[in-house]
Amino acid sequence: MSPSERIPTVEDVRAAASLLRGHAIRTPLLEARLLNEELGCRLLVKAECLQRTGSFKFRGAFNAISRLPDAARDCGVVAFSSGNHAQGVAAAAQALGVRATIVMPEDAPAMKIANTRAYGARIVLYNRLKDDRAAIAQALADKEGLAFVHPYDDPDVMAGQGTVGLELMEQAADLGATVDAVLAPASGGGLVGGVALAVKAERPEAEVWTTEPEGYDDHALSFAAGKPVAIQIGKPSLADALLAPQPGAITFAVNQRLLAGSLVVSDREAQQAMAAAFRHLKLVLEPGGAVALAAVLSGKLPVRGRTIAVVGSGGNVDAEVYRAALAV
Repeated sequence: MSPSERIPTVEDVRAAASLLRGHAIRTPLLEARLLNEELGCRLLVKAECLQRTGSFKFRGAFNAISRLPDAARDCGVVAFSSGNHAQGVAAAAQALGVRATIVMPEDAPAMKIANTRAYGARIVLYNRLKDDRAAIAQALADKEGLAFVHPYDDPDVMAGQGTVGLELMEQAADLGATVDAVLAPASGGGLVGGVALAVKAERPEAEVWTTEPEGYDDHALSFAAGKPVAIQIGKPSLADALLAPQPGAITFAVNQRLLAGSLVVSDREAQQAMAAAFRHLKLVLEPGGAVALAAVLSGKLPVRGRTIAVVGSGGNVDAEVYRAALAV
């Protein structure tokens, strides 16, 4: 189940964009005048919460499954995920007529489990604290001949996620905006790495930052160490979509070269960003989908007088979690 060692390029991202045309939604790039005035900058929000399945993950899953050999597609695919990649793989597989099996933690948000099942996937649940999700997926792949769709450390998945960055830069240009910095969430690093490939090809001087939840800042630690570092998982985080223990090999190779660094936000800051997205942009963001916006709103990056773009990566949030965020 080792991923390909091929490092994706911006040409792979452009090829993914061609393949995804007519299948993925070209999500809007939004801004709010009152929020801009409050921050003293021009803030653009790429609303991937409006993507098919409610997150950017459909892009990478569709690109990767589409590129499998016919024999592999006939056998089916397997993936592990706490929810957004699960839904992306399930929906992409359904659209392509491929059977999907998803290994998911028992404590994944109920909405994500229900939606994954509704897209026709078979779900295998595991205990996040006791079981090895990769080992479970590997056993299923070996027994049933399933092709593994990695959530981030795969060049085709990463290229598909990078189409977010291509669209963002095109849409910013249409708005007459010259982007100074782009922020995107990171779990394993596939989204921000793909976005960086696209953004840096268009505007090399633009900064690209990843954003992570407190306690799961494996990219920040890895950048400091100069190599992928695994974190010691401690207290839980509301950002269930961003809990990978360390960056991927492929994603780190790209991100170490292209990213300006990592910004870390608290659960409360993520909740405040969720509330701001609702109030100013009428968007529903999940905690993990709000961390890039949270980094800007909480002052983790100087923004005054600049044009900043953030990726609102997902909106699959259970009602009680969302209600709590709006009450902060």
